Amino acid sequence: MTFVIMTGGIDLSVGGIAALASVVAALTSSHGFFYALFAAVIAGTLVGIVNGIVVAWMRVPPFIATLATLYIVRGVALRLINDAASVNLDQKSDFITIAGTTVGDGFLNPPVPFTIPLLLVAFLIGILVLRYTRFGRYVLAIGGNPEAAQLMGLPVKRTLFWVYTLSGALAGLVGVLLAINLNGGSATEGNGWELIAIAAVVVGGTLLTGGVGSVFGTLVGVLLLGTIVEILQLENNYTLDHGGGLYLNSFWQNVIRGIFLLIVVLLQSRLQQKRARQRT
Repeated sequence: MTFVIMTGGIDLSVGGIAALASVVAALTSSHGFFYALFAAVIAGTLVGIVNGIVVAWMRVPPFIATLATLYIVRGVALRLINDAASVNLDQKSDFITIAGTTVGDGFLNPPVPFTIPLLLVAFLIGILVLRYTRFGRYVLAIGGNPEAAQLMGLPVKRTLFWVYTLSGALAGLVGVLLAINLNGGSATEGNGWELIAIAAVVVGGTLLTGGVGSVFGTLVGVLLLGTIVEILQLENNYTLDHGGGLYLNSFWQNVIRGIFLLIVVLLQSRLQQKRARQRT
């Protein structure tokens, strides 16, 4: 999502892609973990390719293109499991064994799931790509001024295509993690995940207008939002255990997330206005 927003675009389909990928992973889990992983990522990549073609070459606004894709992939996910809500993993497959693997046994207490290092590696690769590759510079240039990037001869359409393809592929990977957590695939999960992802990116300092941002900032945004949610959850548990009168259910948690995001966006807007005045 960071790369998408840095180009000045948006991807509303990632929650649906994750749900579809979780269903694909569950349906193919009988063939083994890596087969299911490959199938789920390919499913996400194909959806990302469609988004990239529609946005880059057909010039459909990203909001409309990815919103349409969101509904399509959720419908496909439901059709794959005959309109059922979920499908279980094959319990005889090595998917269950590998999914339960942990790292840090012996020096971490408790050891962490192997998915945590996997996600950190993904962030590290994103940081290196943005900072040290031509592709990363193209992304920032296109987000800063797409017309100027086009006049400079930068491959604007091709870069946009790969950005949305990457977003789909990583959402497919998230679908595998979702299948691990649920012990199956669900066509109804992932509702609102795209908004949480956008919030984390914006909180991490990436401008919604594009051209400015960092993957490391997004990691900070993810951890910050996660910390806020965890604090709210602890407050909920404390209230329930001690019979308090204030109970922060999921509704109020979403309200607080939204208020926090609004504050960050307003601060970004003020900062942009200040920079514009300084330039003039």
